[in-house]
Amino acid sequence: MVALEAPLAARRVGLLRRWGVSPAQLALAVLIVAFLTAFLIVPVSRVMVAAFEGPTGFTLVHFGDFFRTSLFLESFFNSLYVAVGAVVLASLLAVPCAYFLARFDFKGAGLIQALGVVPLVMPPFVGAVAMQLIFGRNGTVNLLLNDWFGFRIPFMEGLNGVIFVEALHYFPFILLNLSASLANIDSSMEESAQNLGARGWTLFRRIVFPLAMPGYVAGAALVFVKVFDDLGTPLLLSQTNLLAPQAYLRITSVGLNDPMGYVISAILVAFSLMAMAASGLITRGRDYATQQRGGGGLARRPLVGWRKTVAWSFIILVVVLSLSPHVGILLLSFATVWSFSPLPDAFTIKHYATVFADSAHMMGNTLLYCGLAATIDVVLGVSIAYLVARTRLPGRRLLDGLVMASLAVPGLVLGIGILRTYYGVELPGGVPLATFWGMLVIGYAIRRLPYALRACDAALKQVHESLEEAAENLGAGKLTALRRIVVPLITGGMLAGFVTSFATAAVELSETLLLVTRDVDAPISYGIYVYMQSPAGRGPGAALGVIAVIVVALGAWFSHRIAERERLRRGRGGTA
Repeated sequence: MVALEAPLAARRVGLLRRWGVSPAQLALAVLIVAFLTAFLIVPVSRVMVAAFEGPTGFTLVHFGDFFRTSLFLESFFNSLYVAVGAVVLASLLAVPCAYFLARFDFKGAGLIQALGVVPLVMPPFVGAVAMQLIFGRNGTVNLLLNDWFGFRIPFMEGLNGVIFVEALHYFPFILLNLSASLANIDSSMEESAQNLGARGWTLFRRIVFPLAMPGYVAGAALVFVKVFDDLGTPLLLSQTNLLAPQAYLRITSVGLNDPMGYVISAILVAFSLMAMAASGLITRGRDYATQQRGGGGLARRPLVGWRKTVAWSFIILVVVLSLSPHVGILLLSFATVWSFSPLPDAFTIKHYATVFADSAHMMGNTLLYCGLAATIDVVLGVSIAYLVARTRLPGRRLLDGLVMASLAVPGLVLGIGILRTYYGVELPGGVPLATFWGMLVIGYAIRRLPYALRACDAALKQVHESLEEAAENLGAGKLTALRRIVVPLITGGMLAGFVTSFATAAVELSETLLLVTRDVDAPISYGIYVYMQSPAGRGPGAALGVIAVIVVALGAWFSHRIAERERLRRGRGGTA
């Protein structure tokens, strides 16, 4: 026995000296890599390989067929048009708001800050139908415009409706990132430009906006990727001539052996990666650094005169537009009939009664699936953050990069990859593994893991290594120190990661539509989509949408509260 323990102890000491890990931590790293390989790398790789796979091996024939088919070519350019259009419209909404917030002192600044959160608590597909009822050809706004002025505005006509809905939902990405960049601008740069005669639009165009370009580009890239890959909004607005709907329709109607679904998926992944890479290339080679500690931000001045009128008019317009999906879905959830009239004819609570009677299992499934997915994310997030920050394990940075790269993989592509990889694997009873509800949990976890990882990593960076070293000097092993010292100290970050993963998974639609084959396994997002397919089901669908929005809003609120509590706790600790 002693002869066996000696080599094991020597091996353990060797691992600690060489890589800073114990055998148990090394085994954990192997398990994490195996999990990511099985449910991220292999499914996505199989999709990419299928796009280039022919009867005799590698081929580009499928891509040639794609670009020779008018429907697919139209869908490709439509997706580009919608994504670019959404970025432009989102910029028109976000850039002025961010500038007002950075430049002026006024009482309504809190309204702009709220815009950074409010639209994001409602996924675009949830409010798409409500937006039709408000801004459609026979919606509230156009009915009033026609009655008062004799004309209509095609807000929701064709692809423009998709752009309108997506831009209203995703413009906070630009607002939040640009506001952060504006807050870090060195005020002396602005003062120097003013001393040289730059004023107004010239000052903004030549000095302010270029210095804040990294924040704008980061936000615009996120909007482009999210819109380009979105499936739910186009489907609910009956706009199927886009890439994501075409991929979904090919896989679900033609079958898993149809190469066009994989070609489209490969194009979606390629453009997501290109957009993220382009955001780095645009700002590479330019110096945006500030010499003033903390940046200082732009010099603020009171908002008075005509500027106050213009600013408030614009802010009110953006607030009304941002809240319109929420108001619309709430009205629809209580409406008896809402058609060809500015407001519903009457109100009822029967839609909620229907939902709780017929769809209670969907709410239970959502709690189960998202709770399990968020738990997986937190466990993996803490483990990966620890391996990256506290060890010298080879490839640890690559592991972190792999997790973050999953942000560029659309949920639709991951769902298709899981179907292709695991549909032929059967569980007892003949149920394909790909359609087992546990795979939906794993799909949710893979897509949300970056959120949990960043939250756990940020919390871990607040815990000094000396605390672990002190525990180890007292005889605790690395796992014991992790369990008894590190984890309790980063509980706030873990909770924030859990809540974020849970809330965003609750409204995931792309993977859900692909992997759910039985109503008994369906979560809330699936129920919303099914209800919204018919006019009679829009009321219950809206009621289920309101419930989903409440779940996401509560998640966002709890996440904010946890983060704020941790910030205050660290502040008190730092003071002490």
